[in-house]
Amino acid sequence: MRAGEYAAAWALAEQELAERDPARRDDPTLPYHMRWVWDGRSYRGKHCLIRCYHGLGDTIQFVRFLPLLRARTRSLTVEVQPRLLPVLQRSATRAGETSIRFLPFDEARPLPPSECDMEITELGFALKARPEDTSVPYLTASPGVLPRGTVGLCYGAGEWDPSRSIAPELFAPLCKEARCLSLMPEPTTLPVINREGCPFDMEATAALVAATDLVITVDTMIAHLAGAMGKPVWLLLNANPDWRWPAAGIRTPWYPSMRIYADQDGGGWEPVVEQVRRDLAMRYTGSAKG
Repeated sequence: MRAGEYAAAWALAEQELAERDPARRDDPTLPYHMRWVWDGRSYRGKHCLIRCYHGLGDTIQFVRFLPLLRARTRSLTVEVQPRLLPVLQRSATRAGETSIRFLPFDEARPLPPSECDMEITELGFALKARPEDTSVPYLTASPGVLPRGTVGLCYGAGEWDPSRSIAPELFAPLCKEARCLSLMPEPTTLPVINREGCPFDMEATAALVAATDLVITVDTMIAHLAGAMGKPVWLLLNANPDWRWPAAGIRTPWYPSMRIYADQDGGGWEPVVEQVRRDLAMRYTGSAKG
């Protein structure tokens, strides 16, 4: 998948699917993020239910495939994380895609099975669809009010994988090169225009992203949100990124507006952030100082 060899990846996935124990499908004894859902049954002409069992970024990445699936099903319902529900509903309405029904996912009371259930990250495999088979942007938001040229910063990736996060003080030099806004839902000592942080609200966050000139972020939901909205986004990756990002190069077919800055030689975050600073200086002042 990382190399873009999708046919080979899908062949491996077919083999794995054939070896799965049907009794373990959507196994309630497992945490949601460890479950598999689709058993290979046909979705054509069926009532289909998509379950979003992974993180917000995963849902944003794979929601692009929903229109492709809807064209092949009798009906399509998406059980989505409540925080994402308003953004997905609004984006679908603006795109004229009103036949997909979005409902909030309640972990204590999930929806009953449909004729064909899938977990949203299984869609690429089930449809045999590549990111190039979809168009970007596929998420939209009404821009908030920000000064022209504002750069959004996100340095934290949460508890799932702490190695993706960057110490916030390393972003301080970036704030000297452009007017910056924090996209972290917490107070910060960085010299940004909102030291109280970004609201813990997806619609408000999407509005801020829509109003920025550029987003600089670690590998977290903000990267997917900005990419899905078609915003210029610079993604900072550690030396061991997961499968969705290329092993080399600065571009990804998942988000054409994204540029990747990776720690490819294990030198740590400092050289990566310094390259970002130099490019940011060139973008806004025409001079890579230092």
